[in-house]
Parts: sequence; C-alpha cells; structure tokens
Amino acid sequence: MEINLDQTINSGQVFLWKKTDSTWYGVDGQNVFSASQDRISSLEKDELGFFRESDDLGKIFKDISKDRTIKNAVKKFSGLRLLRQDPFQCYISFIVSSNSSIQNIRSSLHHICEKFGRKTTFQGTKFHLFPEPKRLARASNAELSSCGLGYRVPFVKKAAMSVAEKEIDFDFLKKADYHTAKESLLGVFGIGNKVADCILLFSLDKLEAFPLDRWILRKLAKLLSGKILIWGQNPDRQEISGTP
Repeated sequence: MEINLDQTINSGQVFLWKKTDSTWYGVDGQNVFSASQDRISSLEKDELGFFRESDDLGKIFKDISKDRTIKNAVKKFSGLRLLRQDPFQCYISFIVSSNSSIQNIRSSLHHICEKFGRKTTFQGTKFHLFPEPKRLARASNAELSSCGLGYRVPFVKKAAMSVAEKEIDFDFLKKADYHTAKESLLGVFGIGNKVADCILLFSLDKLEAFPLDRWILRKLAKLLSGKILIWGQNPDRQEISGTP
C-alpha cells in the first residue's frame, strides 16, 4: 500500500480519526473505515474511493516535481496522499475549523457526531456517524453551542440548512467547473476563500483548488525571494509576480 497513513491522516484534511495500536479508525459521513498499512476495511462500500487508489501517482509525481521545492517535498513525504471525503462532513468540518486548533476542531466534531449522529457498530467498536444535513439543520442554537462551536454556531446552522434546502447541491458542485463551484460555496454564510478551497479540494475533486492561509503565504514569500506576493480578498488577485 503506497501510503503513509500517519502522515496522511495527521495532515489536517480529516479530524474524526483515531489510532488504536497500528490501525486507524475514522468516520466519513455514513461510513466508518479501519486502515492499516496492509489493509483497508469499511462499514459500507467505499463508493467515493476515500483513499483515491485509482490516482495515477506516477504521472502526478512527475508533473508536480518540475519545481525543485516540490520535488524535495515529494521525496520527503512520498506517502502523503490527498483524500476524497464525504462532502457534507468535509463542508461542516472546515467551517468549524475556522480560527481554531486541531484539538478543538476534533472535540467539536466529535460532540456533533455524538449528539446528532446515528449510532453504529463496526469491528466490535461503537461509533457515531456524522449527522445528515436535515438532522443538523433542525438542531437548536443551544444544542450546537453545547458542542463547543462558539461564534460558529450560526455558521454551522445556516450551512446545514443550505444543504437540507438544496441551495447547496454537492452533486452539482462536483460536475461544475472550479470557479462556479467556488462561487456557490462563497455564498454560504461563514465560508471564505480558504475554507471553500479546502472543501473543493478534499471532497469535490477540484484539484486546481489551492487553500492558502497565513502560514502558507509566509512560506511562499520566503521560498519565492525576489518576487512579490499579491494577496487580497478577490480570489482572482492571488498571484506571484516579479522576475523568476
């Protein structure tokens, strides 16, 4: 299996995973996975291809390794993989992630599952699945607040309602081009550029999405010494300019 599970699961893409001995267990929407270096199992059929086994890694590595910095990163983290997540769980997870720590994100999402998700048993262990949109949309502000969401309560509530009421249609977004899909997500209360790109990249197959936060921008500025990094609220004005 050409994947480093520790690197991949700890990369900030997913939050509802826990390691027991040498096996990782994770909730993905209405599915549960167990994954070790030599075997992957799931509660339901993995129709999404969560670990993206069909990706042409040889071509991907060749294409991205044209840049020296990326080439070195590929050598160091050759087992790091992009995941293909359940869209609704990913959507809510990254809204919850705004201005928060990994520990708090995990805690809030765990409480959301425990309070609103359906119970199931997988490989002798009990899990709470991620709540479906209609269930989360019906949650009261007080119930959501008890999950540790803080000021994000109205964001999560309105985001869930947008899906439950078909204002956000993940099947449509998967088929739409990147810019159309991103504009749709940016229309949701509480979603900005970075969160939208995380959702697009990690669950909607928009591989051109490139989530940017202050840490990535600082690293880019350092790596691209002699160039000017332009960043603004307009997603079309995110660029590097200057002399190579």
